[in-house]
Amino acid sequence: MPPAPGDRDARREDVSQAVWRILADHGFGGLTLRAVAAEMGVSTGMLMHYFPTKRALVGHALHLLEQHTSARPRRPRPAEGAAALRAVLLDVLPLTPDDAARNRVWVSSWDLALADDGLRADQAGRYVRMRAAIRPHLEAARRLGELPPEADLDRLAATAVAFAHGLVVQALFDAERFPPDTQTAMLDDFLASLLSGTPGRSAG
Repeated sequence: MPPAPGDRDARREDVSQAVWRILADHGFGGLTLRAVAAEMGVSTGMLMHYFPTKRALVGHALHLLEQHTSARPRRPRPAEGAAALRAVLLDVLPLTPDDAARNRVWVSSWDLALADDGLRADQAGRYVRMRAAIRPHLEAARRLGELPPEADLDRLAATAVAFAHGLVVQALFDAERFPPDTQTAMLDDFLASLLSGTPGRSAG
């Protein structure tokens, strides 16, 4: 008898959590159906009942990871504009062990995504949504006079995402050189450079 829908969803969630643990510890080089089955204490045959291919397994896990990332607790948004943008970007950085583990999963997924058209399109879509989420804060900053009227908000949104993820990668590879206080200071320097065209304004 096939599993009930609720049981099937719960089992798929268990599989995805096992995938995330393997990715966080070993990257995609260590991700195999056999490794996931061993992590769960089940047979590969049972695992393939839910996910017949590695790509299906990874695609589902990354989809759930995006949902969990979106639903995680966030910092309070202190105000509109640059201060709110600062809070959003702080939520991206690996400032806690949980944030670091989640970012390791994302970074580990990029190699496979670059080699797979569907996963690459999924990742490109995530960046589109991330830039779109940042843009309203830039619009508010411009309205408040924190950015000049001629500021290119689409370009600034892309620049902010590029900075944040560049810092994520450096912090993951060299945590001693980029501890949380250094990451925060670098973010503040970056935001100050965005606002430098408007004297007397700051993101703090």
